[in-house]
Amino acid sequence: MKIVIIEDEILTAEDLRDDLTALNAGIEIIATLPTVNHAIEYFSSNSNYDLIFSDIQLGDGHAFDIFKKISVNAPIIFCSAYHEFTMEAFKNKGIDYIMKPFDRPTLAKALEKYHFLKEKLIPRQSDFRQLPDSSLPKVKKIQSLFVYQGDKILPLPVKNIVLFQLKNQVVRLYTLEGSDFPVFQSMEELESKLGPEFYRINRQFIVNRKVIKDVSRYFGRKLLLNLMFAFPEQLMISKEKTPHFLEWLAEN
Repeated sequence: MKIVIIEDEILTAEDLRDDLTALNAGIEIIATLPTVNHAIEYFSSNSNYDLIFSDIQLGDGHAFDIFKKISVNAPIIFCSAYHEFTMEAFKNKGIDYIMKPFDRPTLAKALEKYHFLKEKLIPRQSDFRQLPDSSLPKVKKIQSLFVYQGDKILPLPVKNIVLFQLKNQVVRLYTLEGSDFPVFQSMEELESKLGPEFYRINRQFIVNRKVIKDVSRYFGRKLLLNLMFAFPEQLMISKEKTPHFLEWLAEN
């Protein structure tokens, strides 16, 4: 199996190479690409690879910048120290998302998932090259969340939720009617289950598109969200997430 590694930290790339080849003697690391530009150049003239392991934050941009310009011929296992890129990773041919620092058991599970998808979902194909993105497993989007109101447990339609906030290790949701309730799911779980009308703008907030009035430029090339209702805290988007956020905002 031929694997390409996209990683700008030399020691991490070497550790990943050593761990992968130790897990499977049949693995060949055919390229290690340290930057967005190196990756674009490589994939522009090479197509003989089976799997990609990719860091997300590189020295000259995000790995997603690569896949916006180049259509790769293999699935991708993304590696990151942050949860915030999960949704975008799975929109870019990602089949797994592993957290740094990773270990061999984690890598082994990721490889096992790759082989399962390859053998079970497309048994008549020799690789993923003809597998459309829509054929990859998708997380079912939720339509309601259960909330506690006194001694009752009530289903709350997701369409009535304007935003989620993580504060003091507790996730709360806010509704169109001005109510708020604790949510017994993590922001990562919610991010993976909510529909495309929701966007995780940073570690603390997931916002519904329909309550965004407009956005303003802010110091440090950040964006400030202006909502259609009063909220006591500022909702900021980092300069790194700005391009993807604006793309999402324009599509929904």
